[in-house]
Amino acid sequence: MPTPQRKKRSVRIVPAFTIQAYQKNVVVEGPPKLSQKPQTPKYTAFSKFYKRGDFPISLEFDTYGHKIAWKVEIDKLDYHHYLPLFFDGLRETAHPYQFFARQGIYDMLEHGGSKILPVIPQLVIPIKNALNTRNPEIICTTLKVIQHLVMSADMVGVALVPYYRQILPMFNVFKNRNVNIGDGIDYTQQRRENVGDLIDETLEILERYGGEDAFINIKYMVPTYESCMLN
Repeated sequence: MPTPQRKKRSVRIVPAFTIQAYQKNVVVEGPPKLSQKPQTPKYTAFSKFYKRGDFPISLEFDTYGHKIAWKVEIDKLDYHHYLPLFFDGLRETAHPYQFFARQGIYDMLEHGGSKILPVIPQLVIPIKNALNTRNPEIICTTLKVIQHLVMSADMVGVALVPYYRQILPMFNVFKNRNVNIGDGIDYTQQRRENVGDLIDETLEILERYGGEDAFINIKYMVPTYESCMLN
């Protein structure tokens, strides 16, 4: 009498980082695949507030060029209100919005201290929106800002780990996008404007400052990433 064959169980695709991922006969869903096609940045809240004169800033000139003149002490600012608005301005490419947004972020991160960490959840959407423009210039600027943000105050890197699923998809899309110019000189590397190199730098900083759960979460979103902690 022939032995009855066992019916094969169908394999289910389940979301990562859920209880379902630990069950049998499941496959963890991979990170989303996204296009590299640039998008036109939309109207930002930063430009709206700037035009209304709601920011305590003005433009000054010195021997080094443009700089921001703050009308109040930076460490006295309401970071929950102002820092997300300046991060929203990362999508700006026109003067003076681009200059004010970027320099304003660096100034606030430089003087923010303990005020920065509580604002992290409010910065995730502006960062995601900037990266989703797929504009290489905006992406490079945003990557540099993320690096500065992570190192600006204690525990910021750890606080960003739960938001990797929102922030890192574009890292995976552009990670291997390096300029191939044969025997020529890649001047973008000298100016730190090479998207692929900046993504590698940023991922390493996220891992170093993100605590024990950083690498496994980075690896899920960017499968080709190799830990810098092994070197």
